[in-house]
Amino acid sequence: MSFSAKSLDFLFENTLNDSKVWFNEHKEDYKQNVVLPFAELVTDLTDTMLGIDDSFICDPKKISRLYRDARYSKGKSIFRDYVWYSFSRSREAYDVPGYYFSISPGGFSYGCGYYYASTETMNILRGLILSNDKVWKSALKAYKSQNTFELYGEMYKRDHYPEETDERREWLNRRQIGVSCDSKDFDLLFSDRLAEKVAADFKAIAPVYDLFIIVSEKKNAKIKG
Repeated sequence: MSFSAKSLDFLFENTLNDSKVWFNEHKEDYKQNVVLPFAELVTDLTDTMLGIDDSFICDPKKISRLYRDARYSKGKSIFRDYVWYSFSRSREAYDVPGYYFSISPGGFSYGCGYYYASTETMNILRGLILSNDKVWKSALKAYKSQNTFELYGEMYKRDHYPEETDERREWLNRRQIGVSCDSKDFDLLFSDRLAEKVAADFKAIAPVYDLFIIVSEKKNAKIKG
């Protein structure tokens, strides 16, 4: 079962109405047009993701919730207009790298990185870059060899590494980091080619994930040590 225009229409209309009553009246639409296609996508990607990291949690029942936590969303709508799934080793900690796929009325997004990377995490990453570690070189090669993903993450207002190459500074001067692709290719989104395309792109960027997970392992070793 593929996503369809009905998937995006539901997300738009649900947020527009922003009503638990409306949502409950259209729960079956949500299940058929959003939940089931997303679950199938996660299932179709599972073998690829476990090939990248056999510690990934791959559970098609664990797509994100539509409604916001009222404790942290004062002044915001009750419902989000986007849904996502993240492949990572933990579904609790923010400072853990992973892959993600997300849909919204405006299109879809997928990539690899951190929801939130701590200062310590970023400093360890910078250390690997500055030492020209082989894991960093492999990640950079993979990133430069593709044209789907772009780096994301807020940049420092002041250049902290003016003596470094432009290539390194693009990574070093970020407060947060990851690679992402934002797409409005609805023909792809609504086709049975989506999982194959996303799987290929995720594999192509796997060395970047390897860099991030080495950083996390080094951080955890410091904490335990």
